[in-house]
Parts: sequence; C-alpha cells; structure tokens
Amino acid sequence: MNIRTGPSAGHLLVGGKVFLHANQPGLEAEPQFGSAIFIRDGTIEHVGFEEDDAITQCRAAGAVVHNLNGRTVLPGFIDGHIHLLRLGQSLSKAALDHCENSEDVRKAIKEHALANPDEPRILCKGWMRHMSKPLASLIDDLDPRPIYVDSKDLHTTWCSTSALKELDAENLEDPEGGKIERDADGKPTGAFEEAAVFTIIWPFLADVATEKDREDWIRAAVQAYNSSGYTGAIDMAMDEQAWSTLLNIRKEQPKQSLPFRLAAYWLLAPSTSEADCLAQVDRAIEAHKQLSASESPDLHVVGIKLITDGIIDACTAYLSEPYLKGADVAKLTTGKPFWEPEIVNAVVRKADAAGLQVALHAIGDAAITMCLDALSTCSPRNRHRMEHLELASARDAKRLGEFGITASIQPVHADPWILRAWPRLLGHRCARAFPYREFADGGASLALGSDSPTSPWDVMANVYVAATRKSYRNAGYGEVVNYDFRLGVCEAVVAASYGSAKSVFWDGRLGSLEKGKVADLTVWDMVWDKDRLLGATLEETWFNGEKIWGA
Repeated sequence: MNIRTGPSAGHLLVGGKVFLHANQPGLEAEPQFGSAIFIRDGTIEHVGFEEDDAITQCRAAGAVVHNLNGRTVLPGFIDGHIHLLRLGQSLSKAALDHCENSEDVRKAIKEHALANPDEPRILCKGWMRHMSKPLASLIDDLDPRPIYVDSKDLHTTWCSTSALKELDAENLEDPEGGKIERDADGKPTGAFEEAAVFTIIWPFLADVATEKDREDWIRAAVQAYNSSGYTGAIDMAMDEQAWSTLLNIRKEQPKQSLPFRLAAYWLLAPSTSEADCLAQVDRAIEAHKQLSASESPDLHVVGIKLITDGIIDACTAYLSEPYLKGADVAKLTTGKPFWEPEIVNAVVRKADAAGLQVALHAIGDAAITMCLDALSTCSPRNRHRMEHLELASARDAKRLGEFGITASIQPVHADPWILRAWPRLLGHRCARAFPYREFADGGASLALGSDSPTSPWDVMANVYVAATRKSYRNAGYGEVVNYDFRLGVCEAVVAASYGSAKSVFWDGRLGSLEKGKVADLTVWDMVWDKDRLLGATLEETWFNGEKIWGA
C-alpha cells in the first residue's frame, strides 16, 4: 500500500529504534540508535530523537506520524550480488533444496510435472551434486517434456534427453570455459558445465520466452525483493536480453517504474581470442554510455564481470594445490582458470581506462591471486571488486585493502550445512574458508549480497551466518565454520546496505539513514542479538519516501 500526503507534510516515524549510520564498524561495534526519523518528498530531512527541535516542528507542521511501537528502522537494503532475470524466472521453478538423494530429486520433479501439465518445459532449481549424478537417463522417464535442472550454484544445468534434443546438444561444441558432458561415443549425457550454462542454456531459455515473460520475471523478482527489505541490488550477469527488457520497462511505463534501484555489470564470455574479449568490453562501454549515472541513477551499467573459475563442489574452482578427491574427478586436479591471465590483464586494463568498474568472480585461492594481480595496476578510484573470495590466502586477504578492492561476499554460501563435501575435497585448507574477518581487518570495503537465485536472499539469514558462522538452513546442525573469521552484526548490516551502495558509487545518496539521503528504509520487529536474528520479521519497506510493502 502507498501512503501519499501533500508535498509539505512528510512522514514522521517515532517510538522505536532508528539505526544511526556507522561508516565502517568493526567486529565489536555496538549499534547506536535514535528514536525518530522525518522524511519528506522522498528525502530524509532529520534523523535523531523525539525531543529534537526539528521533530517538534515536524509535528506542529502536520507531519503524518507513524508509531513504531518499539520496532527498529534500518536502511533499505541493497543486495551486493544478484542475477535479477534468473531470480524472477526461478520463482516458478520446482525447488529441490530439500532433497538429499536421487529418490528425493525424482519425486520432487515428478510432483512438479504433474502439478503443471500446461508448461512447455519442466524447470527446476536447487539441486546439489551430492544428491544425484546429472545424467539424462535418470530423469527421462519422469516426463516427456524437456527437463532443465539448475544446480544450486548455477554452474551446472542437468538436462533430460528431450532437452538435449531441443538444444541440438549433439552438434554443439564446448564453449571456452565450459563443457558439455559426453560419453565414450561423444554423445551428451545430460550436464552442461560452467560457461556452457551461461552461454548456451541461459540464452536459449530466455529466447524461447516471450518479452512479456521476461518483464513478468523482472517484476516478480522486484516484488520478492521489496517484500524482503531490499530497495536495490547489483546485477552480476547483465546481458543483451535482460538489458533490453529493463530498457523496455523503463521506456514504455515510465510512470510505473520499478520500485527498485539496479546497478549492473555486463557479463563477458571467456575466450582465448583477446580481440573477441576486448570487443565484448567495447559493447559494455556502449551500454555504460547508453544511460549515464547522472541521467539514470537508478538503472545503469557500471562495469564488466568476468567469471574466472568455477566452484569447490564441482572441483572447478582454481586452486594452488590439487583437490584431494571428487566424484567427477578421475585424477588429481587443481582446476584451471576459465580465462588466460594475459587476457584478463588486457580486459581489465581497457575497462579501467574507460572508467568502468571491474568485478571478478574468484573462488579458489589460485584464481584469487590471479585476479588480484590483474587488478593491482588499476585505479582504486574506480572501486573494482572481487566476488565470492571463498578460499583466499592470508596474503591475498590483506592485498584487497591495499589495492582498494571491494570484497563482495555472500555469507549464505558459508552455511555449514551446504559445505559438508568440502573436508573430503580440501582437507586442512577448509581452515581458510571464507576469511571475512581478514578482509575487513585488512581495510577492504565489504559489500554483502546473496548471489540469488543460487541462495535465499533473506537479509537477516545472511547477517546471521556472517556473525555466527552457523547454519540457518538447518538450525539443528551443530557445525561452525571458522568462527574467528566472523563479522559483527553491525558490521554485516552496514555491509548489506551502505557497503553495497558504496561499491557502485551510490553511497552519497543511498545505503544509510542520514540527512539529505533518499528515503529508502525498512521497519523490523527484531532483537539486536546475533543468535536471535533468524526471529527478525520485516514489517515495512519504504522506497523514495513511500511505503511500498507492509506485512
């Protein structure tokens, strides 16, 4: 519901706790609260206490008073790493997150197929490798329609034989940085890996959708995010289809613009051709110039994104030492980078010179080192960033701050419940998993995100895992992952709002409750204690001074 008042009345929120901004709080930082906030015409005009003269004057001038009844006001959150179009598409997919084995997976797919007889394809999400091998033969009997199953991390798509046929997979070549799994005779067996997912599967499924489908997906994603306390996000896989749809929404329905702010990174496909890669940078520069930050502050392309390695669970993250073993690994391997270092360097230099921000996906320690080396010669003024950083060495954790690089982290990926395969793959190296404390102590700015739809986008779940290093997916699971690497609650909340805003130069207007900033805020019923965060409830989301969602 929207609350609209005259241009001079404004809204006054009192009777609760209003989070006072802390620029870069540390581990032990305690939150500071005011008790009142006044907003008018989309802008925060005062943050402080009910007894302040400014608040008294607001009351006298007829401001609409909202009693918080002890609730807590936090900034509108900005997810530091999402895939907006994929998220919207995923909302109607069959969820396999609860599955533990192949029988569970088959049952869930079958039930979804029976419940959706008119869908042209069976789309699923949340599968993990320990549940089942990605073989078409294991799901072909469930439904004659094409079946596409996303892995939880989006780095693998498991296809049925009918899906392989409509993709013409038998006649496709492996893209650079990706792989189509095949049998001894060269026939596809069902799995598309890494770059084969985002250069083949994603474009195909977007192409067979209508423009209305894509618009509906984006609107559904925004609605889901508003109802979770987000007023903005940073998209980490922008492509032609998603960008075209966003521009259409902006052009055709300017008066019904999305209640959401989006900064986007253009996804580049890996190639061994430097000329091809630099041409992709040129396209990103075009998109960057198409809508400037001054002309369109809430929707524009800010930079480029490179996925330089894979993930630990698939043994495709690039490590300095071999994996110990893995279900899909026939011999010891370190994984390998998806991009040649020389090409990464050339791409990064060109983007940096053009004033674009650079975001580099790097999970394995060797990939992190390679990416830091590439960014070390860039201007810190451009606020380049690295995504995930799951297995960084102590030296590299320190170098982030030295080079002025944002650490873009997703604590939900550090949930112990989903890391159960790591010890047998990494052994003692698990002690270096998700070293967030070292990033912060080394001076790196933190931007906290979810990587949705690979993970749930619950703000407080993300903060909970960051601060406790415990599982929110399975509260009864007792494992704690590297507690010494935890963040403070204040630290994580700021990283999920101001930190994400700062990473894309939004910090002058968004991300904190300060005078003069845009009135994006959220109202929570919560107890500020790391062990009670999962009990927090979002009550309201305000965007540009208006309530756009309420419980």
